[in-house]
Amino acid sequence: MIQELRNPFGRVYLTINTNSKNRWVHVNWMGYLTEENIKTGAAAYTKALSEAGYSCVLNDTRLLIGSWDHSMNWVVNEWAPRAARAGLKNFAMVTTPETFGGSSAEKFYSNLKAFEVRVFDDMGKAQEWLRQYSLA
Repeated sequence: MIQELRNPFGRVYLTINTNSKNRWVHVNWMGYLTEENIKTGAAAYTKALSEAGYSCVLNDTRLLIGSWDHSMNWVVNEWAPRAARAGLKNFAMVTTPETFGGSSAEKFYSNLKAFEVRVFDDMGKAQEWLRQYSLA
């Protein structure tokens, strides 16, 4: 089942798919994100992860517009420890390196210690890396 989160203008900014075949939660962020979108979205997919009993997230940020640096401190210091307590162990982030979103991904990756993160520019490689943990 795919869950969609919408902004106040009715536009989808996040889809959350609990993928039972691969035993991970696949999230796809899109558009410009506000701090509130990030907090609401992260809480929603962390809840889906916990309820499914999975430990892996496939996080696709290729459709983002702009940076999400405005939320970096919250993501690293508040959300990440909560996500780890909810069971998150392996996080594959797919991004477009030359974008502002890609720049945010690199900052996220370099500052995060609560669980293992890898940043990819290829969806297939991200899935391959995550499967070694999700299906183990």
